[in-house]
Amino acid sequence: MAENDPAAQAAPARKSKMPLFAGLGAMLLLGAGGFFAAYSGLILTAPDSAPVAPESVVVATLPDIAFVPMEPLVIQLGTGTGARHLLFRAQLEVAKPYQAEVILLLPRVMDVLNGYLRAVEVAELEDRSALIRLRAQMLRRVQIVTGEGRVRDLLVTEFVVN
Repeated sequence: MAENDPAAQAAPARKSKMPLFAGLGAMLLLGAGGFFAAYSGLILTAPDSAPVAPESVVVATLPDIAFVPMEPLVIQLGTGTGARHLLFRAQLEVAKPYQAEVILLLPRVMDVLNGYLRAVEVAELEDRSALIRLRAQMLRRVQIVTGEGRVRDLLVTEFVVN
């Protein structure tokens, strides 16, 4: 008789998933709140870290330098009717006590750079990293002409290949 009872044959009632979703939502909110608190420094910060006052920042003084402008160089690249030109302009960063000496030697510097840039191939000038290599080569040549310690850097202000 128990086999024919309709209440016994009915499927058992399904459990509600509402507590599971409520728990997941609460964990998500707690995790987001904990992340925000840690990220913003509300928790887990070192107690001895005090903000640095602007007065305590020491600014280094600039070195005693001067800039010597060079005349622009226009150099013909290649030969024939399809010849291209290079327009080059730079400034020399020098130690201030040597500024007059470097200005006196500027014609020699221009001659050395003119000769070097004429020897450079057009394909090398078109390379993206060419300016870095050329600048290092030209700086070394300028330092040889002017003497060690006089010229600190070569600042390329214009480098155009037409």
